[in-house]
Amino acid sequence: MNNIIESFKNAMRDAGITPPDVIIADGHLHRFKNDKGQLTGWYSLHIDGIAAGAFGDWKLGIKERWKMEGRKLTDAEKKDFAIECHRQKKIRQAEEKARHETAIQKAAYIWSRSTSITNHQYLINKQVKAHNVRCYRGSLVVPLYDETGLLVSLQFINADGSKKMMKGGKAQGACCFIGDAIDLTRNDTILICEGWATGASLFEATGHFTIVAFSAGNLTAVAIQTRKHHQTNEIIICGDNDASGVGQIAARAAALAINGKYILPDTEGQDFNDSLNGEVLV
Repeated sequence: MNNIIESFKNAMRDAGITPPDVIIADGHLHRFKNDKGQLTGWYSLHIDGIAAGAFGDWKLGIKERWKMEGRKLTDAEKKDFAIECHRQKKIRQAEEKARHETAIQKAAYIWSRSTSITNHQYLINKQVKAHNVRCYRGSLVVPLYDETGLLVSLQFINADGSKKMMKGGKAQGACCFIGDAIDLTRNDTILICEGWATGASLFEATGHFTIVAFSAGNLTAVAIQTRKHHQTNEIIICGDNDASGVGQIAARAAALAINGKYILPDTEGQDFNDSLNGEVLV
């Protein structure tokens, strides 16, 4: 059984992807973080007949299929493999839960000791306002909340624009809000985008309540939970016009998932922070 997993991992490495430590061969889609801690990697592996699957990375624009060469697994081997995969999945879930709980405590501690600001070099460079972000040891601190409104993680942004997510923090479905959701009416438009500065530019240009998903791979999850809470509002996915095509694909997929709309900047390689100049966009 280890040969199957190792062969699958080697194929991922050959394609330029660092595989996760644990591979679950249950035929379902699983996501994992890349080397930079971004939740953009994915894979699916099954053992029905000849072991086969697929994998990729949203950020790198990689998508590959894979099939194990050799004999088919016997029913007994499939059963043993399924039991082991289930065991590994339970272990991984327990470890992930522990990491998230630690991150929640750490996020609350840092956020409580961060200071309110009105200016920062990153804000100057991006030509946006602070919108309730804070500062901690010289870095901007952006809060990430889960569906219940619990602070689950933080993003740190340095003056030069380099970004880092807090280790162990929940990423899937976590997001940041710009604007006041209390002011939403039945027909107000909601915007969803990838980056925080992009969200700030969109809010300043339109006045629409804006949600930041932090990555292309998280757009669909955030869009679905937004639609769950705001069933009558128009939701527009404001994607990045990536040269790789990743932002466009993710924006389209998120819009389709909620029967919404998506828009993109006109120029390849830009997001809406690059393209907006205080204009009313939507």
